[in-house]
Amino acid sequence: MDGRILIFYVETGIYLVLALVALALEVWAFFDCLRHKANAFEAVSKRTKTFWLALTGGALAVGVLSLVSQLGGGGIGTLGLFGLAAVTAASVYLADVRPAVKDAGRGGNRSTGPYGPW
Repeated sequence: MDGRILIFYVETGIYLVLALVALALEVWAFFDCLRHKANAFEAVSKRTKTFWLALTGGALAVGVLSLVSQLGGGGIGTLGLFGLAAVTAASVYLADVRPAVKDAGRGGNRSTGPYGPW
């Protein structure tokens, strides 16, 4: 087997794994956004639920298109910049918005530890 062909298969496999990981993050962000109440977003001053649903839903759509094009042999760079923006949007939701909304859903009581109230 030629070395260039081997490198192509390894590179394609790496991009496929990255596309799957990105899609998993986007699915997690979208469905987590769906399960929280709309007033929790406004209570913690994190835009609206509609905004975050649109952003994470768009990220999910780009992730699906990116994975499909990767599986179809689209090669490297297919939806590259859009895919990067989609993963960034999902990551911002998961790292910043999700913890705040999750705390607001529990009542936001700051005097509770991991084993209950202090």
